[in-house]
Amino acid sequence: MIKPKILVIEDDPAITNLIRTTLDTQAYQYHTAKTGAEALLDAVSYNADVIILDLGLPDMDGIEIIRKVRGWSKVPIIVVSARSEDLDKVEALDAGADDYLTKPFSIEEFLARLRVALRRSQTEDSNSQAPVTHYQNGDLKIDYVAGCAYLNEEEIHLTPIEYKLLTVLAKNTGKVLTHNYILKEVWGSSFEADIPSLRVFMATLRKKIEENPSDPAYIQTHIGVGYRMIKR
Repeated sequence: MIKPKILVIEDDPAITNLIRTTLDTQAYQYHTAKTGAEALLDAVSYNADVIILDLGLPDMDGIEIIRKVRGWSKVPIIVVSARSEDLDKVEALDAGADDYLTKPFSIEEFLARLRVALRRSQTEDSNSQAPVTHYQNGDLKIDYVAGCAYLNEEEIHLTPIEYKLLTVLAKNTGKVLTHNYILKEVWGSSFEADIPSLRVFMATLRKKIEENPSDPAYIQTHIGVGYRMIKR
């Protein structure tokens, strides 16, 4: 069985060693880079399944690397950074990162985020072979052709906005989506940055798909940043 390939872009030796040791325990293949210049070359040549990226590199800001990689690749990018402000997270995610983990982090959480990114990478690879007509995540199903959603085999009666919200989240399962990204995808280029209204629509959607909306199993809130569809 071919193990996934991970590209680690980090200039702190201690963090690099921690990540390397963690990946060794899971028998993942990996390659490390210490600078932005090395990272961009490796992103092209190594053909990684997931990129782990620190933002504070000595020669280039990690946001620039995200934008450059997104110019030609959809490979999942997990940011691992000491920058903990919401604005930093939003900037990285809007640039194209899939996830954001703040240092210091637990090994268990790191591996969980990595598994989600790998599943997303594998799903995109398989979906590229044929058009996607259905979505399944636990007991939640979407029939894209019919424009219907189901929970436990029963149809969920959604408004057009709720259905659009659900499909945007579903098509990006495991990825943190910022408020602005969701607003643009659902309301189009003429959207107004009306985050309070988005929260209202998300709350009504949760009531229809979550057994316990206060403890959601599908739609996770990232306070100050956005939302993520959890892989079940």
